Amino acid sequence: MQKLNWGMIGGGEGSQIGPAHRLGAGLDGAFDFVAGALDHRPEAGITYGQRMGLADRAYGSWQDMLAGETARPDRVDLVTVATPNATHFEITKAFLENGFNVLCEKPMTMTVEEGEEIVKLARSTGKICAVNYGYTGYSLVRHMRAMVARGDIGKVRLVKAEFAHGHHADAADADNPRVRWRYDPAQVGVSAQFADCGIHAMHMASFVCGQEVTRLSADTVSCIDVRVLEDDAMVNFRMDGGTVGRLWTSSIALGRQHGLTLQVFGETGGLRWAQEQPNQLYHMPLNGRLQVIERGEGNLSPEADRTSRVTVGHAEGMPLAFANIYSDLAEAIRAQKEGSPMDPAANLYPRAEDGLRSMAAVYAVAASGQQDGAWLDARPPMFR
Repeated sequence: MQKLNWGMIGGGEGSQIGPAHRLGAGLDGAFDFVAGALDHRPEAGITYGQRMGLADRAYGSWQDMLAGETARPDRVDLVTVATPNATHFEITKAFLENGFNVLCEKPMTMTVEEGEEIVKLARSTGKICAVNYGYTGYSLVRHMRAMVARGDIGKVRLVKAEFAHGHHADAADADNPRVRWRYDPAQVGVSAQFADCGIHAMHMASFVCGQEVTRLSADTVSCIDVRVLEDDAMVNFRMDGGTVGRLWTSSIALGRQHGLTLQVFGETGGLRWAQEQPNQLYHMPLNGRLQVIERGEGNLSPEADRTSRVTVGHAEGMPLAFANIYSDLAEAIRAQKEGSPMDPAANLYPRAEDGLRSMAAVYAVAASGQQDGAWLDARPPMFR
């Protein structure tokens, strides 16, 4: 099968996220990395791209890449946008308008209005616009979703999500440029910690439960008081299927490293998963004994089997979760080209609609926090 062409904007030398995308996109041999504008500094981007083997398709800017790839008969089939947050909307919009499929890092946009524009554009062009909520690519997260969907724990009553770390807990580090920008409204918008990490936890709750957040109440605080935006948030929410939600996100939780966890409590059982131990899913049946489900073991769901890549007992990590998102997208692009249906177990990549819902939640959390926890509508206007 001929490989698909893949290009990347951002994620250059020294980038935190770039290597994970390149590993994920290349793992299954579905994509060839053929084009990129990898740095906001033109010369650095071209030089690094050429070192990565991109030759004449190493571009100095995303505008140059758009023009160059639009003119080619072998243009990229998918472009990943891994640039600073404030640039996501402009770049994603431009590539969608010119007929490219896009995978955008989160947050997809900086405002709800921009998010609605991207959703409408993706629908009108018929192109794929995905958002990299990459943690939903983990095999056991997908098995968790399958267990909920087939009724293994009955009707879901409560979901508890966390994404807490302590890497910004040092008050002496508050003026460090590498940290300070994350709490600067001019660079990140109306929210810091919730927009950075909390939306991952909220999206995962929706993904696993198969429900959307409708309204929420938030308590937001800057525990390091020189910060304008929050470094800790507690969010209560309700979902359209009746599930009650609790979410805690923090960047000052010393002793926590990554801290993304999800617990789902149903009428007949409970489930628990943690990103730092992604190969185990804990299942507690009503009146039963705690069971440990191992990634890669037999008799799991098709969603889990498809996304389990190494034998049971061996660790799988974030790049392989990203690889599962890219595998989904490769199948979606081929189905698009051939006019054929997708395998339902692969049709799980996060959409532009998910990015829009997250941005609406960001604004609702920020507003609720300013209104002493008032309950607010968390839906974007176009979905109300």
